[in-house]
Amino acid sequence: MEHATIGPSIVIKGEVSGTEPFFVDGCVEGSINFPGHQVTIGPTSRIHAEIHAYDVVVAGSVEGNIYCTDLLDIRAGCTIQGHLIAQRIRIDDGAFLKGSVEVHASNRRPEEDVQMDPISGAAIDLTRGAESMDPAEAFKTTLREAAAAVSVAGGVVRRGRGSPTLLEPTAEASGIG
Repeated sequence: MEHATIGPSIVIKGEVSGTEPFFVDGCVEGSINFPGHQVTIGPTSRIHAEIHAYDVVVAGSVEGNIYCTDLLDIRAGCTIQGHLIAQRIRIDDGAFLKGSVEVHASNRRPEEDVQMDPISGAAIDLTRGAESMDPAEAFKTTLREAAAAVSVAGGVVRRGRGSPTLLEPTAEASGIG
């Protein structure tokens, strides 16, 4: 399958968008928007951007929010700082994450449910009335939730210990069983 490619020596400042799969191994500052397609962040990449895509594979460095319609695949050795929202998440051992993680049902547009607090940079989940919280409390709540479990329509998803495991809703969270 063909895809657009940005090599390791390329630096882009601004918006990168398209209608085909995208592979970046260079530096992007701004935004990356490939709805309906996969975005792959290569191992030597340095991304300071908000990413919107169908699937996202991260093997390099990302500082910014990631919004996936389906799968967010986080590879060993990568670093991510930001708010992560996807329908499914796969995390390899050895990945570094700082921020919050949300897994949503496929029939929602998760980026509409989240607002970033301009003071603390914390993600505020508008679906639970957090918009009325004090920014410091919203930040603490976001960190607490990210450390405890990933929220899925009132349930939880779990990651198996010691192996790369796809995070998906438990039977209880998805309403099965």
